Amino acid sequence: MTTPFDEEKHKASFLGRLRSSFLTGIVVILPIALTIWLIWTLVGWVDSFVLPLIPDTIQPEKYIGINLRGVGLIIFLIFTVVVGWIAKGLLGRSLIHWGEGLVSRMPVVRSIYSGVKQIAETIFAQTERSFEKACLIEYPRRGIWAIGFISTTAKGEVADTAATTGDLMSVFVPTTPNPTSGFLLFFPKDDIVELEMSVEDAAKLVISAGLVYPNSKDPTQPPED
Repeated sequence: MTTPFDEEKHKASFLGRLRSSFLTGIVVILPIALTIWLIWTLVGWVDSFVLPLIPDTIQPEKYIGINLRGVGLIIFLIFTVVVGWIAKGLLGRSLIHWGEGLVSRMPVVRSIYSGVKQIAETIFAQTERSFEKACLIEYPRRGIWAIGFISTTAKGEVADTAATTGDLMSVFVPTTPNPTSGFLLFFPKDDIVELEMSVEDAAKLVISAGLVYPNSKDPTQPPED
C-alpha cells in the first residue's frame, strides 16, 4: 500500500535526480558553449577590423557570394606570415631599421611604439622561455604558503645587491583567479620548495582557488602512476 508519505518521498527523489541531471548538463554544455562563443566573437572582431581595409573591388564577399565569417582572419594570417617572411630578409630589416629611426624622433609616438614593441617581444618573440618549475614559498609571511612559478636565477644588479649567500631565484606569485597578474619576488634558493606537479597543474590549482588538484581523487595522496 502506498501512503502519501511514500508519494512525497518518491516525488522528492525524482526532483533531486532531475536537478542533478540538469546541473550535470550545465557543466557539460557551459564550457563548450563559452569556447564556441569566444572563438566566434574573436573571429568576428578580426573580420570587422580587416575587411574594411580591403578595397571594395576585391572584397571577398563579391567572389564568394556571402559574407562568410573567418575570411578576414585568413587574410590577416596570410598577411602576417608574408610580413614576417619579408622582415627576416635584408630588405625587411633595413626598412624596419629606417622606420624605427624615424619613429625615435617623434616624442610621443616613440614612447608608445617602444612600449608596445617590448610587450609584443615579451609575449611572442620569447615563446621558448617559460616557467621552469612550480614551487611553494612562504608569503606574505612565515607560516603562510603560496604557490609560485620559478622563472630563472636572478642576475645583474639584483643578484649583486641582495644580501644573500646562495643563489637568488626570481619567482612569480600569481593571484587567484587571474594568474596573469601577480608579484615578482626574489627568494634565496634554500627558501623555495619545488613541487612535483607541472606548471599547468599548478596554474589550474591557482585558477580554481584550490578546488582542482592534480590528483582529483584525493589531494592528500600522491597521484597514481
